[in-house]
Amino acid sequence: MTLPLTPLSSTPDVPLDDVALARNGDRRAFERLYRANVDRVFSVCVRMVGDRSRAEELTQDAFVRAWEKLGTFRGDSQFSTWLHRLAVNVVLNDREAEGRRRDRHDEGVEDMDTIAYHDVRPLPVPGLSLDLEQAIATLPPGAKKVFVLHDVEGYTHEEIGEMLGVTAGGCKAQLHRARMLLRRMLS
Repeated sequence: MTLPLTPLSSTPDVPLDDVALARNGDRRAFERLYRANVDRVFSVCVRMVGDRSRAEELTQDAFVRAWEKLGTFRGDSQFSTWLHRLAVNVVLNDREAEGRRRDRHDEGVEDMDTIAYHDVRPLPVPGLSLDLEQAIATLPPGAKKVFVLHDVEGYTHEEIGEMLGVTAGGCKAQLHRARMLLRRMLS
């Protein structure tokens, strides 16, 4: 089944022809889009889940979803921006589904009144410096999500709040918490 082409604005990150061809079902064009973007998608997945194996699975899920949803790409933004947002949504949806499977909701953004700042685990080996990636991986899930989406990926508090279903103020509090915890771990 081929999708009708609608006009696309130029996307400097990938050739316009590859996007248009892929929208019409050209698997080779989609493969080129995959190769041009797979590292960035994997990077956001691994930062959000902290597990390389799971991030690989979610990266593949994101590209399967991109293939299915390519017809919805209007060209209002760069293809990589659209794909990045789609990947973030795949990770967030996976976490939501995992939470439902476990029948618990403790992986969301935590209530700041119930969290103590002393709940950070000490460094595994005293005296050794911990790199930023490892430090991010040890953050509580809610703080880690907000930190990665804001400080690493560049989303606004309002966008993050919309993605996570929380207020912008809650995002700001989690970001502050994440930064304080990271400072403590890295000092």
